[in-house]
Amino acid sequence: MSLKDKINISYQNSLKSKDRMQISTYRLIISGIKDLDIANRSGPNKKDTDDEDVKKLLKKMMKQRAESIDIYKKNNRIDLLEIEQKEHDILASFLPKQLSDEETKKICSELINSTGATSLKDMGKVMGELKKKYSDNLDFAKAGSLLKELLKN
Repeated sequence: MSLKDKINISYQNSLKSKDRMQISTYRLIISGIKDLDIANRSGPNKKDTDDEDVKKLLKKMMKQRAESIDIYKKNNRIDLLEIEQKEHDILASFLPKQLSDEETKKICSELINSTGATSLKDMGKVMGELKKKYSDNLDFAKAGSLLKELLKN
């Protein structure tokens, strides 16, 4: 079953349960997917929207929610924070589990050793390996800052 189908089934279930929060979040996701479909059908590189496209969209939406969560925490807006957190959790439920900070640091250290990276100049080589092996369950913003820290020393 495709990711789009899973999202549509979850949307139908939220309609039946009358959960307004889930309904509005699923509508945002479905709207984003429809925009993706339109963009993929037009232009020179016509293609069908696949699960990878949907995963990229969900990651982008999660990143937006994470940024909003940080802002709401700083400004002590608990009401808005809870809404964004629920949306973030719904989006995350359709993606593979993300690696923790400790796991990310361990993987980065191992790849630095295996690739022979010694300075920031070698960061691209390590990031390339990370993208090959962990593209679905690694936050590359965190990994990038970790790599900079580890390669500085």
